[in-house]
Amino acid sequence: MKIGVIRLEKGIEVCSTCSMETFLERVKKGSKGKYILQLRESLPSLQGSEARFIHLDKIPRIYPVAEYRKTADAAWKFKQYNGVVLVEVNSLSGLAEAEFVKSKAALLPQTFAAMVGSSGRSVKIWVRFSLPGGTLPETEEQASLFHAQAYRMAVQCYQPLFPFPVTLKEPSLRQSFRMTVDENPYFHPEAPAFSLEQPVSFSDGTSFREQKLAEENPLARMELNYDSYHTLTVMFQAALRRTLDTLENWRRGDDLVPLLAPLAEECFKSGIPEEEAVYRTMRHFPSCKDEPGLRATFRNVYTEMKGFGSRPSVTREQDTALRLEEFLKRRYEIRFNQMTDDLEYRERNSIRFSFTALDKRARNSIAINALKEGIQAWDRDIDRFLHSDYVPVYNPVEEYLFELGEWDGRDRIRELAERVTCNHPHWRDLFYRWFLSMVAHWLGRDKQHGNATTPVLVGPQGYRKSTFCRILLPPELRFGYTDSLDFSSKRDAERYLGRFFLVNLDEFDQISVNQQAFLKHLLQKPSASLRKAYSSSIQEVRRYASFIATSNHKDLLSDLSGNRRFICVEVTAPIDTNITVNYDQLYAQAFHAVMHGERYWLDDTDEALLKESNEEFRQVTPLEQLLLSRFSVASPEENDGEWLMAIEIFNALQEGIRDKLPLGKVSHLGRLLKKWEVPNKRTLKGSLYYLKKLPKQG
Repeated sequence: MKIGVIRLEKGIEVCSTCSMETFLERVKKGSKGKYILQLRESLPSLQGSEARFIHLDKIPRIYPVAEYRKTADAAWKFKQYNGVVLVEVNSLSGLAEAEFVKSKAALLPQTFAAMVGSSGRSVKIWVRFSLPGGTLPETEEQASLFHAQAYRMAVQCYQPLFPFPVTLKEPSLRQSFRMTVDENPYFHPEAPAFSLEQPVSFSDGTSFREQKLAEENPLARMELNYDSYHTLTVMFQAALRRTLDTLENWRRGDDLVPLLAPLAEECFKSGIPEEEAVYRTMRHFPSCKDEPGLRATFRNVYTEMKGFGSRPSVTREQDTALRLEEFLKRRYEIRFNQMTDDLEYRERNSIRFSFTALDKRARNSIAINALKEGIQAWDRDIDRFLHSDYVPVYNPVEEYLFELGEWDGRDRIRELAERVTCNHPHWRDLFYRWFLSMVAHWLGRDKQHGNATTPVLVGPQGYRKSTFCRILLPPELRFGYTDSLDFSSKRDAERYLGRFFLVNLDEFDQISVNQQAFLKHLLQKPSASLRKAYSSSIQEVRRYASFIATSNHKDLLSDLSGNRRFICVEVTAPIDTNITVNYDQLYAQAFHAVMHGERYWLDDTDEALLKESNEEFRQVTPLEQLLLSRFSVASPEENDGEWLMAIEIFNALQEGIRDKLPLGKVSHLGRLLKKWEVPNKRTLKGSLYYLKKLPKQG
C-alpha cells in the first residue's frame, strides 16, 4: 500500500509516495523537514482553540485512502484504492484526550493505525475495508461507491467507543490530513479488514451536496406518496366547498358547465397542480362524460390567471399543518427508536450517517428554521407532530436482520467459535446455540424466557477475550455493546436488558456471591418492568440483551445448583481476532436458522454437559473445604458411618476452630450435602445424613 504525500516547495505542489512503514518511521522521527520538529517542540505552548503554528502550510499533507498521480496538465489521475477509511475525532482539549481516543480505537482489531493529529487535539484513525473475497474495487467509480458506504459503516462502528463525536466529513478518495507529530502512533499491520459488498449506487441515505429548493410551492416539493395524495385531496375538497358557496343554487346532478370555471379558479389559487385538479374533479363527478371539455376549461383558466397558490382554500390552521409537515419531511428524517425510547433525527441536506437524539436544543433549532421559511409554527406545533403517528417507529436490530441477504450455507457461527482455542469438546455447538438464542431474543421469538445462558471465557490477560466479545456484534449494532454493568443500581441493571444487545460481564470473577444471586435473577428475566421518566405507571420493557463474560481466574462459580446457565471454557491460547468477519452472512445464518424453527435453547442433554464441565470452575468455599477435611460420604449398606443432623455436622466442624461459624451457614451446609448426594432420610427430628468421620490430622 502506497501513501500519498504532497508538500509545497516554492509554491509548487510536489507529489510523492511511500510505504506505510516508511511513513510511520518519518512520523516517529520527524524526519520529513525541519518544520515537523519545530511543530512538535511548539505543541505544548500552543494553547487554546485559536492557537496556530505559523509554518503549518509547510507541513506536508498525507493521502492514505487512494493512490493518485498527477498528469502533465496537473490533473489528478486515479491509480488504485487502498481500502483505508479515515475516521477523525477533532476539537479535543489536548494530548490527554487525544491519547484516550487513540487507546479506545486500538480496542478494535480492524484499526489499522491511529495517531494524534498535527494540532495535538485530534486523532486520525485508519480502518481497513475489503470486498468479501479480500480484494478491492479497481475503478475510481467503484471505489467511490465502496468508500462512501465503508465510511458510513466505520462511523457507526467507532462512534460508540468515544465520549466525543466523530467529525463527519465527505468520504472523498482524496481525503487527507497534515503530517502528524505523534511520536508513538498505533500501528497494527495485520489488522483484518471489514468485509463489505460492492454497492451499485450511492445509498439513499447519503446526500453530500445541498439541494437547492427552486420551487416555493410546498406541494410541488412533496414526493408522490400517500401523504401528498391525502394533502391534495384535503385542498381540493376545500376549494370545492368555497366554489359551492358561491353557487348557492347549484345541486349535484345539475349541468357541470357553470361549476367548472369557478372550481378551476379556486384550485389555481389554492396551488393545486392542474393535472391533480382535473383528476380529482373527474373522480368527484363520475357522471361527467365530456373529459375533453373539462380539460379545456381547466387549461384555459390555468393559462389566463396569475398568482398560482396565492389564496389557499384551506384554513389557516390547515395551511400551517400542511406546510409544517412538508417542511419537517423535506428537511429532516425523524424516527422513534423503540430501544432507546427516544426521538432521533438527522438533516437531509447534510452528510447523513447517524441519527442523533432530538433534544430540546435540536427542537428549538427546528422551530427557528421553520419560522425562517415563513411557517407560523411554534414549539407546541412541532411537538404535536413529533409525538404522533406521522413519525415512524424504528427498531434497529429488526431493520438490520430483515435487510440481510440469503444465507450462502456456510457455517460461520461455528467457525467464529473455533477462534477460541480451548479443550472443551462441546464449545462449538454450545456457542452455536447461544448465538442463535441471542438473535432469537432480538427478534422477540421467546417472550416467556430470557437468554439465561452465558459463555464465560477464562484465561490470562492479553488473550484478547474482551476483543472477541466486542467483535461479535456487527458495526451497525455495536452501539448496543457494553462492558460496564453496574450491580450497585438494580434499576439501571434491569434497564440494560432493553437498552443493549450484548452485555460483557468483564472480570466475572470479581462479582460477589450476593451480586451473582442478582445476576441469576437478571439472566432469566424475559423483560424489565420500569417506570419511565415523567411517567406515573410501570411499563414492561422488551428484553434484547444477551450476556457474555470474561475472567482471569477459574474459581468463579458459586452456585451449588449446577451452574447450568454458564458455558465456561478455559482459553488456552490468545484468541485470533485478526480476521475479516462477514457479518451479513454470519447473522444471515442465525436468522435463517431461527426463522426455520431450529432449536436455539439448551436441552436437558446440553445442561447435563454444562453441569459436568462447569465443576472445574466452581469455587470451593472454606465451609466445603472444612467439610471435606472432617467427613466423607458413607454407604448405609456397609454400615461404616452414622446418621447425623445438619446441626450436629455443623457443631462437629466448629471443633478446634478459633473463629466460630455463623449459624446461618447451616442451611448452606444442607444444600452442600444434597449436592454431594449424601444418603439422607426424613425423621421427626428433621433430615439425617449418613457420613463417616475422618480421623483428625496432626
